[in-house]
Amino acid sequence: MTVALPASLLLVGAGKMGGAMLDGWLKIGLPPARITVIDPYPSPAMQALADKGLTLNPALADLAPQAVLVLAVKPQMLDEAAPQLDRLIGADSVILSILAGKTITDIKERLPAARAIVRAMPNLPASIGRGVTAAVGSSGLTLAQRDLAQALLSGVGSVEWLDDESLIDAVTAISGSGPAYVFHLAECLAEAGRTLGLPADVAVRLARATVSGAGELLHQSDLAAGTLRENVTSKGGTTAAALEVLMAADGLQPLILRTAQAAKRRAAELSG
Repeated sequence: MTVALPASLLLVGAGKMGGAMLDGWLKIGLPPARITVIDPYPSPAMQALADKGLTLNPALADLAPQAVLVLAVKPQMLDEAAPQLDRLIGADSVILSILAGKTITDIKERLPAARAIVRAMPNLPASIGRGVTAAVGSSGLTLAQRDLAQALLSGVGSVEWLDDESLIDAVTAISGSGPAYVFHLAECLAEAGRTLGLPADVAVRLARATVSGAGELLHQSDLAAGTLRENVTSKGGTTAAALEVLMAADGLQPLILRTAQAAKRRAAELSG
């Protein structure tokens, strides 16, 4: 089923994530003429889009209610922006929020006109169309409104819908912060290579290519991660020797668990 894209979309905040999502929406066919962007420091790319029909930084008092209102500003800016935004919410408007730590209740309190709210947690690979977003809808969200949110979120990658908003903190710990863990793994591999005697530049290139290549293989394969690991591990070989360290009782799995728990605790603190 083809879902119609919104007749109007207001993006409040076009930083790294907001800008990445905008790129995705343009690629799936949302015309620039239907998009309004509010951003105090628009990028040159945003200025160029304004020449193609996108409305950039108009007076909010001149705007009609929007079909979709996307909140992508820094969370602490919501209180200041909310009074001007509330009048742009119509009876059928969908509020799509990627504000870290701001719950559906927080948004309803600041935007009393809002009935249909989707709280979403995308991640950085959205900037190349390979993100993953977890989303949860408010009680007032209709099936058609959820389909509209799905169409927009899937423009930057895959989407996982949650039934319980409290799980957003766990999502933040795994996929939201997860890219940083992978980047650090690449840093650690490169440093290990340098310590073992490789030239630093060679170690960096090997580490980057290994992490990105393994990630792409995982992306393209239908096999479980554990099966892929087993397929590259010969009994008594070098990989097996390395995995004895990584898979020890005090190895990578408990370290990653502690890492995710720390991120989840901090997410809860920011929400509280």
